[in-house]
Amino acid sequence: MEQAARSGKQNIAEGYTMQSLEGYIKLTGVADGSIKELAADYEDFLRQRKLETWDRNDPRIRKFRAFRAVWKGSNTPNTPNLPNDPEQAANMLLTYCQMESYLLKRQIEALKEKFINEGGFRENLFKKRLEEKRRKQLPQGS
Repeated sequence: MEQAARSGKQNIAEGYTMQSLEGYIKLTGVADGSIKELAADYEDFLRQRKLETWDRNDPRIRKFRAFRAVWKGSNTPNTPNLPNDPEQAANMLLTYCQMESYLLKRQIEALKEKFINEGGFRENLFKKRLEEKRRKQLPQGS
């Protein structure tokens, strides 16, 4: 579980720092896969212990979904308190995994749209190279 959680976070961070939009899309997809793996681990946890997986319309799930992170201080976000009850804790973490997966899917779609509209790193670099080549070929004084 820890590895899937770390992998998801790391791939998001690595993808964001890439110059290549194609690489960013790929790593965001890998992050989504890690988060889905983590969600499956929470589902297994609940099932193996014969605990209930709460329905998405359950008021308790709605409460989890209503949580919004805000900054309490310059580098201190508020964070939800993990319940002591294993069923509540696993359902809360499962809900957050599902929310993150949904948001990553939207991020991937937005990145694909950006790639379609703006092109990729190599493509744009090649365009600049051709422009520079044309500029050097123009006669002096033009």
